[in-house]
Amino acid sequence: MAHTKTYDLALMGVLTALLFMGQVIMAVLPNIEIISLLIILYTIFFGRKVFWMIYCFVFLEGFLYGFGMWFFNYLYVWTVLALVCLPLRNNRSAVFWSIISGFFGLFFGTLCTLPYLLTGGPAAAFSYWVSGLGFDLTHCIGNVILCLVLFKPLYALLEKAVSRA
Repeated sequence: MAHTKTYDLALMGVLTALLFMGQVIMAVLPNIEIISLLIILYTIFFGRKVFWMIYCFVFLEGFLYGFGMWFFNYLYVWTVLALVCLPLRNNRSAVFWSIISGFFGLFFGTLCTLPYLLTGGPAAAFSYWVSGLGFDLTHCIGNVILCLVLFKPLYALLEKAVSRA
């Protein structure tokens, strides 16, 4: 049965709220987050519609935490993850997505250097990157573990939610 636009919109709204809640709840853990996994799954199920969820999520974070330099990072960093996932979205391997998620976590700090490069030059970007290497390693390990453990159960839940109309 075809989905109604109302159902899809409501589901995307709930899933965006889950992104936001997942970030807020896990904020106490340094660079351990479920956002990468959820964006991977949302990209698999919703394709390019994922960008609506990403930008709504980032704006919700901006309203909660304030609109600092990090806000600009999040506008494009999560987009990069979705763009990497889009052509690969037919893959259903938890190991494959764990590797993608791990690399994303490892290079998250590198991706976030662009605003510092533009505002402070190469020295500012380099110092920002170096100071966050430990967090990037934690981010990588956390992403791999979360994806290995949660990919299949969350995939199954999303499959049921998307198939209902």
